[in-house]
Amino acid sequence: LAEMYATKFTMEGFEAAQANDGMAGLEAAASEKPDIILLDVIMPKLDGFAVLKELREKDDTKNTPVILLTNLGQDEDIKKGKELGASDYFVKANHTPAEVVTKVREVLKM
Repeated sequence: LAEMYATKFTMEGFEAAQANDGMAGLEAAASEKPDIILLDVIMPKLDGFAVLKELREKDDTKNTPVILLTNLGQDEDIKKGKELGASDYFVKANHTPAEVVTKVREVLKM
């Protein structure tokens, strides 16, 4: 699924990088300095909530917009994501990749 989103964003004119687990995601965020991060909650090694918490604690990523893009749609998960500093929370099953691209453009004011 991550590869499909990377392909969609590349086709829309974005540069896209991906990581396959939470630790790799933190490393990529530190080295790549992305304009925005799409973050799943369910990941190996470090879940998305832990990654988001660490991103918000680091000076170089504390202001980077993060959209949680996951299949966890419980109100408590959405609330937790927002409290940790997510810019938005999308349930994958409820949104098309095109809708996610539109939201990214809105967040980045493109």
